[in-house]
Amino acid sequence: MLSALLDPLLLLELLSLGLVAGFLAGLLGIGGGMLMVPFLTLILGQRGVPADMAVKMAIATSMATIAFTSLSSVRAHHKRGAVRWPLVQGMAPGIVLGGLLAGAGAFALLKGQVLAGVFGLFVSFSATQMLRNSKPTPSRQMPGLAGQTAAGTGIGFLSGLVGAGGGFVSVPFMTWCNVPIHHAVATSAALGFPIALANTLGYVLGGWSLPPALPGAFGFLYLPALVVIAAASVTMAPLGARTAHAMNVAQLKKAFAVLLYALAAYMVWKAFAG
Repeated sequence: MLSALLDPLLLLELLSLGLVAGFLAGLLGIGGGMLMVPFLTLILGQRGVPADMAVKMAIATSMATIAFTSLSSVRAHHKRGAVRWPLVQGMAPGIVLGGLLAGAGAFALLKGQVLAGVFGLFVSFSATQMLRNSKPTPSRQMPGLAGQTAAGTGIGFLSGLVGAGGGFVSVPFMTWCNVPIHHAVATSAALGFPIALANTLGYVLGGWSLPPALPGAFGFLYLPALVVIAAASVTMAPLGARTAHAMNVAQLKKAFAVLLYALAAYMVWKAFAG
């Protein structure tokens, strides 16, 4: 089926994107969406998908792949005892609520150019947080259950608008609350699954009646890309997670932040060009 829907160049592009995104998801807890969305937008646009729809399909397809990547990544982190499961339980209900509100509501209503601009702004924020490496107040702690639910709602909603797994907000938030970086990355990877599940369900509901933009597309989801990227990223996420526990990722985070600024600039350009 895939061979009939994907030409060799497209297959190679999607495989490469999935491998890199999966590795970074395990390494930095970012879900891979910040990397996938700009490149998927470019790939879909080159194949004749209108700019507005290309951005939305890239965001939705990216988010759907995170459901698979997060499971693979969190398994590796859990083996090392790094996942703070009480925090996952506290934030997950809000994440599901925020994801459904974004995926089934705001996402379908907003124009693709607006979503591209939002994506660019929040990726820039994430890159800045990576570069700052600021130290939190020693006495600051994670909020109680109500605060965790509220934080989860915001993370789920923002993730649904930009197609990222939430690590671009949840990792800085948890480290700001003095959760050690390796635990924050591992817990963010675990939060990626409810984020992806809720938002993908919202995208399906929001795009149910849309005609396919490409062969193999279903509403906002581009199923061939989902299959290829998910398969590739799942194989690389555990390697990224193992690498995160074996090295100081500070230098890599700085280099990745520079890449994020470039990707953010591209998405902001798409917003204004549209």
